[in-house]
Amino acid sequence: MAAADVQVPPAEPAPALPDYLTDPDAVLKDEAKWRYGRAPDYSKTRQVFQETKKMSHEAGSLPELVQNLVKNWEVEASFKPSLDDWRTVDHPHYSFAINGGDPQTAEHMLKHGTYNAIISPNEYYSPEYSDFASSHKTFKRMMPTFAWEVLEVYSGPPQVAFRWRHWGVMKNDYVGFNNKGEKVTAKAHGGLINIQGVTVATVNDKVQLQQVRTWFDPLDMFRQIAPDGVVKKDAVDKALSPTDALDSDNKVEIDQKPQPATGEDAEKLLEATSCPFAGTDPKEAEKETEKKLSGNSSDQYSMNAGEGTEGAQSGASAVFRVER
Repeated sequence: MAAADVQVPPAEPAPALPDYLTDPDAVLKDEAKWRYGRAPDYSKTRQVFQETKKMSHEAGSLPELVQNLVKNWEVEASFKPSLDDWRTVDHPHYSFAINGGDPQTAEHMLKHGTYNAIISPNEYYSPEYSDFASSHKTFKRMMPTFAWEVLEVYSGPPQVAFRWRHWGVMKNDYVGFNNKGEKVTAKAHGGLINIQGVTVATVNDKVQLQQVRTWFDPLDMFRQIAPDGVVKKDAVDKALSPTDALDSDNKVEIDQKPQPATGEDAEKLLEATSCPFAGTDPKEAEKETEKKLSGNSSDQYSMNAGEGTEGAQSGASAVFRVER
């Protein structure tokens, strides 16, 4: 007797990936409360990225998905003042830490700014004498575009380890406040600012960021801004807000709490900035990454083409499909 035909049920299609993984500008299209009244313009930064990037990741590959996730996260961290509007993070479990330091909450970054949240006080810059608005003015004015890309991805979800590059041209003078409250000026040299670092990020089943840990050399960017180590230093009028003091010639000791930017100052900040990472050759960070990944179990997650950079180049849609 012939065996009865067995009807095989059709395979369920893989769930669609979130738009913040497939489109680097996804969150810019959100109906959200924006810091300066409307979504920022990232067109110039995106153009520089396309023209000067080192890597050309295959569409849908793991490196491209990670790259898109971080770019969308940076937009939200910089320009969405309400945490409720952030789609790229797992709100109850999100934290951010630099070089093994204490983890910071999203609220901390919203209050102090992306630059101030990760740059420690030094002879060129200090978050103690800068606010959200003045920090963006300092770096955005010096380097109008600051593009970012993923260089390599070492592992897939739930713990994504990757190396990145951040670059731009120093078109205008650097003006900021150092750890003594002095206004520091470094003349523009028109050269490339090129920095690298390593990040290990834990994500949930929606590929939202949870624990984000980054390693970098915090002074590398400033060494490139002032390669001769010679800068102009002036005392600052303590009666001025940090934003106003950046352009003031009044010279008295600074001692004030940061004040928010309004009006014209806020409008000038609408053009895109990029995430405030800085770094150099991340060999030590890679060693630290390997230690952290040594105990990482992958039996709850699948990658059709295997894990790491090699497998990341194909079948990336399956990478982010959580298998329970």
